[in-house]
Amino acid sequence: MAPADQTRKTQARKAQTRKAMPDDTASRLLAWYDVHHRELPWRVSPREHARGVRPDPYRIWLSEVMLQQTTVEAVKSYFRAFVEKWPDVEALAAAPTEDVMKAWAGLGYYSRARNLKACADLVAARGGRFPDTEAGLRDLPGIGAYTSAAITAIAFDRPAAVVDGNVERVVSRQFSITTPLSEAKTEIRAHVEAMVPAARPGDFAQAMMDLGATICTPRRPRCMLCPLREICSAVVSGDPENFPVRLPKADKPQRRGAAFVAMREDGAILLRKRPDKGLLGGMTEVPTTGWTARVDGATTQAAAPFPGDWRRAGTITHVFTHFALELEVFHAHIKGDAPAGHFWSHAHEISGEALPTVMKKAIEAAIPGATKKQRPH
Repeated sequence: MAPADQTRKTQARKAQTRKAMPDDTASRLLAWYDVHHRELPWRVSPREHARGVRPDPYRIWLSEVMLQQTTVEAVKSYFRAFVEKWPDVEALAAAPTEDVMKAWAGLGYYSRARNLKACADLVAARGGRFPDTEAGLRDLPGIGAYTSAAITAIAFDRPAAVVDGNVERVVSRQFSITTPLSEAKTEIRAHVEAMVPAARPGDFAQAMMDLGATICTPRRPRCMLCPLREICSAVVSGDPENFPVRLPKADKPQRRGAAFVAMREDGAILLRKRPDKGLLGGMTEVPTTGWTARVDGATTQAAAPFPGDWRRAGTITHVFTHFALELEVFHAHIKGDAPAGHFWSHAHEISGEALPTVMKKAIEAAIPGATKKQRPH
């Protein structure tokens, strides 16, 4: 084929892509989803949906809050544990906040757990029913534009534009959006709004997310298996990995500090609770120096909160959303009562404490295996 003919053919295919109707996208995607959907513990499958089974708004809300900035694989075990302990919103509302924080430990972004409890309290006080509109859901603690759209579509099967990172990638490629992703949110949402079908909007939303997670992946997308390949502009041009367009990431600031792991003769570890507000708010920690996202803390044993045979146990690193942290870890054996504002946690209780990952790392550096589940003596 002559170059000119090839060019005309490519241009014709691009024009066909641009003219693809939203209903065509939805029908292709739903047909694919019916066969290839992921089995998830909070999901009602297409077959179940066709039989009249409806999703539980409580389970959809819980899963969507957990999935914010966390992977599906990481969430599955947490979700199962939560619904086993607290099978409905009234049960979660009745649970002590400390127990909820303990159950959340390790999922990260702990403000989500505090908002989760506040939302459960409010919904339970209103009779245990979640609002079925985006506007009503956005009035609840911890529910923003994305989460309200997801619950509206998936739990109540109402048309809503559900746009997460997977959907952004699919749409950016389908329409070859060259605007940097940080500036293209409105454009992408407009495309999604035009695609959402009146029938099965919840399945459509989940199909878009499944497609991005399993086929339209960031690297090496499996375009030959994609139900949208014939109407995807990036496939036509042969450069899907160039989308979405991203601006260069700024380097994260590096912060430093120290952590002090004190252990009693019986193996108990000294802990304290962090303030309810701020980074890791309401979580449990070993004593540390005054590091924050903006300033360093002291890094030597001279900064220990009380006298002891402090010995260096190593260095741990942890990456937060906006900064990276390096902690020098010190270990000591302590006798007597816990200092004011602190408490002793027995060896068999440590794994159940509301310890964020960075604190588990610090404890493990000083006492390997201490945060693993142990049987009481």
